[in-house]
Amino acid sequence: MSSRVKNDAKEEEASAAAREVSLEAKIRHELIRSGERERLKRLLRDKLTECGWRDDVKQRCREYIQQRGRDNVTADDVVRHVRPQGRAAVPDSVKADLLMQIKSFMVQL
Repeated sequence: MSSRVKNDAKEEEASAAAREVSLEAKIRHELIRSGERERLKRLLRDKLTECGWRDDVKQRCREYIQQRGRDNVTADDVVRHVRPQGRAAVPDSVKADLLMQIKSFMVQL
């Protein structure tokens, strides 16, 4: 493959990435401007509370702090340890519902 072809491919890839970032920025802006972002955050918070996820994550935090000792752990340590477990524990139904809400919003744009 010639260097010109490689350069063209790299430029096209960079251009596509820039368009994607621009689209993401536009969507993010519209979510904020319309108040939809806050509505989605409230919906997510409520659904995570209803399914017991928040209580589960709080308990994981308490257990980690007890294991390490209150004086030997920082908030950043707790977040670093619990975040991956918390993300993995979000029920698929909550993820699917939130995704459906986002798609519905985007169709209206």
